[in-house]
Amino acid sequence: MHSVQAWAAHSPAGKLEQYAYDPGQLGPEEVDIAVEYCGICHSDLSMLNNEWGITAYPLVPGHEAVGRVVALGDIAAQKGLRVGQRVGIGWNVGSCLHCEPCLDGEQQLCTSVQPTIVGHHGAFASHVRSHWVWAVPIPDALDPASTGPLLCGGITVFAPLLNQDILPTHKVAVIGIGGLGHMAVQFLNAWGCEVTAFTSSADKQAEAKELGADFVASSRDAGEMKQLANSFDFILITVNVSLDWNDIIGMLKPGGKLHFVGAVLEPVPVHVMMLVLGKKSIAGSPTGSRSQIDRMLRFAAHHNIAPIVEHFPMSQVNEAMDHLRSGKAHYRIVLDA
Repeated sequence: MHSVQAWAAHSPAGKLEQYAYDPGQLGPEEVDIAVEYCGICHSDLSMLNNEWGITAYPLVPGHEAVGRVVALGDIAAQKGLRVGQRVGIGWNVGSCLHCEPCLDGEQQLCTSVQPTIVGHHGAFASHVRSHWVWAVPIPDALDPASTGPLLCGGITVFAPLLNQDILPTHKVAVIGIGGLGHMAVQFLNAWGCEVTAFTSSADKQAEAKELGADFVASSRDAGEMKQLANSFDFILITVNVSLDWNDIIGMLKPGGKLHFVGAVLEPVPVHVMMLVLGKKSIAGSPTGSRSQIDRMLRFAAHHNIAPIVEHFPMSQVNEAMDHLRSGKAHYRIVLDA
């Protein structure tokens, strides 16, 4: 492959412009994928704006890609993939496979992990390149046009169900019914939990119930949160804004777990005695391992779970980014290549 046609920004918050680059020679463990669809994640916007201070320009965003394998390195060709197969790429495209986290099956925590859009060109492009481990086969039962957001947002909210030992008998809360939260509600409902959805938007209440929430509450009503004290075994934070953390921790049952997947940038104040006396815990996690992504896709296929998406042609990527930036996305955006 001599040239990849992509969309790139050359400065913080810059407009995405057509950009061609030479990906170089395909490595023995690498895979080239022709992009069919690519979801837009809020992390793409954060990277575009260099909010985390790790962006290198030119930046080609895009890390929720679905497409077809077009080339395999010599070793990658022996790993169960084939040319023409439909695969997906999420937040990561590389890991060493020999550090302790990799050997423990936690490749997303690799000490030299390669994120798809950090120091690497992403999938707002004709093609994207990946290590074979992160080229995930897409089950035939899933619609490729809406599967992309599962590969980042979906696994981000699904992995905690496995990591935190969530049981079908648990009462759980999802705070924030947006790009992440609307998928979390679907997964937790299918998992068998009693689900309470917290949203700041009254117009999302009916839809939250359609997605599988048993109850809906306001994330801005401190009185309502106090009435729900000691109610939940597990609370999942999917938003990236500061909230009344004392009231939220107070809603945990003894032994309950508060888990962050939303990128809250401000410090979270915690009264340690609330944790100690209630045997409560606070944790967070990024995406998930390769095996967890496979399990999540199988679970989604079995339970007919899919993100709610809006489609834009790849040529209208700037309009799509503006749509996300304005908060109008319902709930995820997918670019059609």
